[in-house]
Amino acid sequence: MATQLKRNLDCSEEEWAIRQELAACYRIFDLMGWSESIYNHISARVPGEDNAFLINPYGLLYSEICASNLVKIDIDGNNLDGSPYPVNKAGFTQHAYFHRHLDWAHAICHTHTTATMAVASLEGGLQPVNFYACNFAGKIGYHDFEGVTVRAEEGDRLLANLDNKRILFLRNHGPVILGKTLPEIFLTHWVFQRACEIQLATMAAGKPIVVGQDVIDVHQRDLGQAQLPGGPGAADFAAWTRRIDRVDRSWRD
Repeated sequence: MATQLKRNLDCSEEEWAIRQELAACYRIFDLMGWSESIYNHISARVPGEDNAFLINPYGLLYSEICASNLVKIDIDGNNLDGSPYPVNKAGFTQHAYFHRHLDWAHAICHTHTTATMAVASLEGGLQPVNFYACNFAGKIGYHDFEGVTVRAEEGDRLLANLDNKRILFLRNHGPVILGKTLPEIFLTHWVFQRACEIQLATMAAGKPIVVGQDVIDVHQRDLGQAQLPGGPGAADFAAWTRRIDRVDRSWRD
């Protein structure tokens, strides 16, 4: 079905490349089970256009998204590529605010997975009780639930609660993950998802063992030694792109 939704676009090679990468990201999220019907959002800034970003067309499943049907809008909500599709206001309000105020936030995702929403609804949120969770100790901002994010005035509080971090955990809601690249936010989400899943499984089995701060400090110091070259998440993203290509290559259109 996705191939029937493609459009002919006149865009730069750089924009087409990020369109393909973002479309791949949507398909990977869908394959992982991280999509939420037609809701939630992943966005990417358009290279060379500070005020423009790409986001999913509201009404399409992640499995229907391809490079050409992504919607290009600016931080004021103006449609820049003549797309016939609307944009989810909740997605625009949240993503546009971060893209406007954080020059390093080139890629942003927000999901409603069962595990992350469950941990977002726990007093204390994510706890350092497993290998993956220790990655994030002291690196998560928390924002109290204020209802669906469609009011621009909430933006200041979102930004303040994010502070200097790259994950904002919306209490009773779910995570917002920000990064310099789409592979980076993919890998961060993958690890964050695993941390939440394992915390819930551990809590269901018994009393978790909390890792001490001294061990957390060593763990976070040494994490870089376990990464492949190419930037955070690059190898992971390439591997999963090969996987979605074996399923359906229409995301490239």
